[in-house]
Amino acid sequence: MGRVMRRMARGALLGARGNSGVIVSQILRGMADTFATMASARGGDLARALRTASEAAYAAVARPVEGTVLSVVAAAAEGAGRIKSDDLITVARAAALSAAEALARTPQQLPVLARAGVVDAGGRGLVVLLDALVEALSDPDGEILEIEALGNPERKALGTADYGYEVQYLLDATPAHTDVLRATLDGLGDSLVVVGTGEGSPPTWNVHVHVDVDHIGAAIEAGLDAGRPYRISVMRLEDHLHDHAAPPEPAVTTPAPPADPTPEEHRRGAVVVAAGDGLTSLFADEGAVVVGRNPSTAEMLSAIAATRARQVVLLPNDANTHAVATSAAREAADRGVRVSVVPTRSPVQALASLAVRDPGRRFDDDVIAMAEAAGACRYGEVTTAAREALTVAGRCRPGDLLGLVDGEVHVIVTPGAGAGKRDADAGEGHGAGTRDGGAGKRDPGTGSGRTASGDDLAEVSRRLLDRMLGGGGELVSLVLGADAPPALEDLLRAHIARVWPFVEVQCYAGGQPRYHLLVGVE
Repeated sequence: MGRVMRRMARGALLGARGNSGVIVSQILRGMADTFATMASARGGDLARALRTASEAAYAAVARPVEGTVLSVVAAAAEGAGRIKSDDLITVARAAALSAAEALARTPQQLPVLARAGVVDAGGRGLVVLLDALVEALSDPDGEILEIEALGNPERKALGTADYGYEVQYLLDATPAHTDVLRATLDGLGDSLVVVGTGEGSPPTWNVHVHVDVDHIGAAIEAGLDAGRPYRISVMRLEDHLHDHAAPPEPAVTTPAPPADPTPEEHRRGAVVVAAGDGLTSLFADEGAVVVGRNPSTAEMLSAIAATRARQVVLLPNDANTHAVATSAAREAADRGVRVSVVPTRSPVQALASLAVRDPGRRFDDDVIAMAEAAGACRYGEVTTAAREALTVAGRCRPGDLLGLVDGEVHVIVTPGAGAGKRDADAGEGHGAGTRDGGAGKRDPGTGSGRTASGDDLAEVSRRLLDRMLGGGGELVSLVLGADAPPALEDLLRAHIARVWPFVEVQCYAGGQPRYHLLVGVE
């Protein structure tokens, strides 16, 4: 049974689509350790397995935060441990019930969840698994048709004003050296996680910490002191406030294989995460393999294999996909493929990275150049708010048009309120305009009572461009979304030519969903 559980844990890791999924896979691995020598399990065994899983999950996080999946697994273990019975179904029901109760409490423990009116996504995922276990034990011969999950999940924003940079790397080191590393990194920042694979000599560890800009080098040097760090990545953390709807099934788009005289061991490839026919075609023309938005680790691995290269660059184009890309890079290394992750946050940064690729350079130097190009490209987005939220630009409501710079809302325009009636513009005060009280009525069930016109979209786009170019820039890339009106490109080109005459403009029909416009400024 332990072997089956280990396969389940590995499958969960390969299927993880974000940090919470990776943590749940570690919980399953902790349970697998308990079941390692068992042919079958009783209620007491399940209770011990949940306790081991909870302890392992907490031990992996330097400063555990309540209101997350950690709270839910701890409650499940406690609920199972209270049952004075060795009956498996009785203990499983107690664990599932306690987990569901803990999930319902997560908004009371984390203010960000309370403001959004949602429960923790990772905790909800664990509740679904425990409910499925109860269903399977209740009717082993039956078919599980549906498992009801509680509440709505929300991807939590990471990073604080004090520690705004994420440092991650893989590390080959002994447990004794990682103990010293934990103590060192704990003094440098927060959100510290050091998780070992339990395999290899010395074992491989995944190291993650948030630090300020002055301690990025120190965090990496601590890894050098502990062992052999590799696949080092550093990125700035920003909040994403827009809705994260369930994506369509990711698909891998492979470019036609060019004639390549390069020896296989030196052949290079690129994998890009993107959505939209235009963007997919654009990246494929650059020789990249494109995988759909929000891919799993297994889908990432499939895309890496599709490059038919031994040296591959991954461009995740989303903060949450970065953890999945890192997991895929580690798995690919076991297959003899060298993979580096360039922490792009938007397709426009991926375009900037691919533009500087040079196969004549050493692979490491090429990755550095691509990362520098991505970091030098500021990215903006225009989207429609799906729910009410408090942003740095003021309060937005469903149906408002939002202009975001580097993931943070800077411009809010209320459709139908007129150019002079806007909610707020970051830097101009929260009282820069007034909300329309008549035409602004909305359906509280769908949030779609107001429809943005082409003029509204042009207005928020112009103001977003002015805000971004106000900080400098020579090249602007515009990527039009699937629902962008035909006249938008000409309107924005005319605005830039009039207000920013020395700026070069490139425009693409991206066809991406959810974002009416993507903007890159270099």
